[in-house]
Amino acid sequence: QRGSIFFSDAKTVLAQTVTKPIAYISPVKISEKDKEQTIQKISDILGETTESLNLQVQLGETFKKDLTQEQFKKLKSENLKGVYLDEIFSRVYPNQNFASHLVGFVNGEGEGQYGIEAFYNNKLKGKTFLQTKSSPFAVLASVFKPNENINQQFPQSLQLTVDYNIQYYAQKLLEEAFNEWQMDSGQIIVQEPSTGKILAMAFWPNFNPNQYGQEKNVSVFTNASLQGLFEPGSVFKPIVMAAGLEEKVVFPETKFFDKGVVELGGPAIYNFAKKAWGEQTMVGVLENSINTGMVFVEQKLGKNALLKYIQKFGFFDKTGIDLAGEVFSANERLKKGYPRDFATASFGQGIQITSLQLMQAISAIANEGNMQKPYVVEKIIFANGKTEQQEKSAPKKVISKDTAIELSAMMVSVVENGGGRRAKVPGYLVAGKTGTAQIPNPKGGYYEDRTIQSFVGFAPANTPKFSILVRLDNPKQSDAASSCSAPIFGKLAKYIVDLWQIAPSE
Repeated sequence: QRGSIFFSDAKTVLAQTVTKPIAYISPVKISEKDKEQTIQKISDILGETTESLNLQVQLGETFKKDLTQEQFKKLKSENLKGVYLDEIFSRVYPNQNFASHLVGFVNGEGEGQYGIEAFYNNKLKGKTFLQTKSSPFAVLASVFKPNENINQQFPQSLQLTVDYNIQYYAQKLLEEAFNEWQMDSGQIIVQEPSTGKILAMAFWPNFNPNQYGQEKNVSVFTNASLQGLFEPGSVFKPIVMAAGLEEKVVFPETKFFDKGVVELGGPAIYNFAKKAWGEQTMVGVLENSINTGMVFVEQKLGKNALLKYIQKFGFFDKTGIDLAGEVFSANERLKKGYPRDFATASFGQGIQITSLQLMQAISAIANEGNMQKPYVVEKIIFANGKTEQQEKSAPKKVISKDTAIELSAMMVSVVENGGGRRAKVPGYLVAGKTGTAQIPNPKGGYYEDRTIQSFVGFAPANTPKFSILVRLDNPKQSDAASSCSAPIFGKLAKYIVDLWQIAPSE
């Protein structure tokens, strides 16, 4: 037996244990005179050929078959010698490949693998263990009452923070994105900034946990949002801008003159398409995603201050989410790097992070500078029906409320006037940032024809209820995130404000 896993409504099942009828067929128990008739009856009921069954009987094999309830009843009514019927527990995932990376699966030994199944394995499966007797008399008594020597911890069930409807729509959008953009993979994370709740965590491609053994490439089981590192590109710019605003080395109206290139030793640093923007404010730097403008902010900050805020925003540590296998990079190479390394990190290249770390940081900006640890399990449900709310960690202050509000307004301008226009939701203020990041080539440098195209943001920007990260890995039919990831964000944000009936901003 194993506990069930429910979505946030506490009714819709993501994983459950059911009883499954099976048949054991032992050839040595079938007499020669009954063999032909027995095999024919088994063949008729199971729909297997008599030739196949005969071969197994001749080899003396004992074999097992999964049955339907109808097959189980028919075999039971026949009462055939050498055919043994039983019922076993079986882990099933009613929604097939829906939220598969989130839930993981249970292996043949009954142990959780990946995701929720692995992280909460002990709670879901329960335990049976011997109690230690405190005295010789107690040990002697246990011989006469052996059941009192065993303590059973019953399996516990889980209620998630994940909203079935948002998860479903997020996965639908990724499937549509694959059909249109032909990306290698994709992911969407939706989080409630004020609490850290994960409302959706969707991926493309998926797998069916009911048939995990049929997957030839085990990498498909990896939850890329927390088990895969990437260089984020321009979606990282709000983090560096937050540091500049907090340290008061720049302000939204601070001006700089963009020549389109920065020389710091090694290859020159250019803007996208090698464009020169001339005089710009910091608002314009984010609106137009100007790499050289972010280098300007980084040089105002200095190496130590930049590293301090990267640390504060959680990019050198795990988020601590309650899912199995989370990784992180300490970015030791960056810490020991040259001035050019810190310059490129200011626009998200040369630094390795996870999507979940980025989601946590963007949600902190939405939450007035307070960073919450992400989590996916809301309640533990005990066998007696009682529930226990998961204990939440205290928020961590990473930037001031004033800085968060200032930066949020700048990110609104990105959506209203800059590269994030296609993320707009009519009637609502949306804060966001696009990112088109180059992918490192293991042989050195970056691929010329491969990018990761992302969009991060939150809405409504004046009273944020949700944050969204959209990431498409190497989309073949898109040159920039403004074309593919931003519209996906807009569709999902529109769906959520309608689903939750959130009042318009304007």
